[in-house]
Amino acid sequence: MPADTNPYGGVFGGWLMSQMALGAGSLASREGKGKAVVVSASDFAFPGAMEVGDELSVYCEIAATGNTSLTITAEAVARERNGEAETKVAQGTFKFVLLDDNNRPRAVAERWA
Repeated sequence: MPADTNPYGGVFGGWLMSQMALGAGSLASREGKGKAVVVSASDFAFPGAMEVGDELSVYCEIAATGNTSLTITAEAVARERNGEAETKVAQGTFKFVLLDDNNRPRAVAERWA
């Protein structure tokens, strides 16, 4: 939407990062079978531009697993609104920590029932 644009009319990079965090968080919660919170974001690049009205797809995969954490890489691809052309517009890495019912870190292997 126009409210999500930078002063030059392109989609704001912060909005792209937030959409990527939502996608990565969905994967972290699904894999972790419960609450997962983002604790860091790194290695971001914005190799292409996204226009208002483009469709955004976010692709994520688990890159590493720690004792209580999941590191997830995310890639954002924009498809032009009235066509099929796609452009990679962002990529980055998120680290999530899994939490228990008391919001304390829990082991990745401890699956919720």
